Amino acid sequence: YGFVSDEDQAYYDFLLGVKDMSLLNSALAAIIKIVWEKEPIQRAWKLRHEFQVVESMSFFLNDIGRISSPGYMANAQDILHARLRSTGITVDRFTIDGSCFEMYDVGGQRNERKKWIHCFDNVNAIIFVVALNEYDQMLFEDEATNRMTDAIGLFRDLCSHPGFERFSFILFLNKKDLYEIKIREKDIAEVADFCDYSGPAFSYNHGIKYFLEKFRELKRKDQTLWHHVTCATDTSNIRVVFNYSKDAILRSVLENRAFV
Repeated sequence: YGFVSDEDQAYYDFLLGVKDMSLLNSALAAIIKIVWEKEPIQRAWKLRHEFQVVESMSFFLNDIGRISSPGYMANAQDILHARLRSTGITVDRFTIDGSCFEMYDVGGQRNERKKWIHCFDNVNAIIFVVALNEYDQMLFEDEATNRMTDAIGLFRDLCSHPGFERFSFILFLNKKDLYEIKIREKDIAEVADFCDYSGPAFSYNHGIKYFLEKFRELKRKDQTLWHHVTCATDTSNIRVVFNYSKDAILRSVLENRAFV
């Protein structure tokens, strides 16, 4: 990635020796900031799709000074950008406008899927979340499989499952903010799994339509599919999407009970 000075090498070596749970003080943050802003590191970051890197990392590194300041308290955006890999099954119950909802959040990794197949008794709708920006990335557990291709395959399995034939699906094409950044640099047709893409190169809207159609063509005729392009870190967007999902679920309940 280019010439590295003795000073830069000293910074790199120092950071490699820092333990994971070390205190993030101003001195350590200053070195992290220096290294993060180096041209070789920024060029390596552009190749992040080749590695198993959490994309929200840049949010924290770009604001390392604030995060390392004495008395730091996480704000809403800090919390929304934090990532925790889903494992097992988490159940959330809440009430919206007098209607009670029960949501099961399940791990999407392959080794987690066998744990949640039994959760679909008496379910009114499945919310299926796909990361738009992962169209050129490989699975964490299988670096030979494209993440978007795997998501499409899982969606196919759900749509064709005998127990889900009358289910409604709500498709969230998520992380549109990260997708918008990536699509400027990486055309969809450059990815081997999606070489059939024939739309304009580097097109945000045409790319979304392309991936949406990949999912649409998998549903059965008697299945309803709603979709929304989302950004989980945009609270105003999520508020709209949440209300949209509530209405979709209630409509699904009415349809299943032959009221509409």
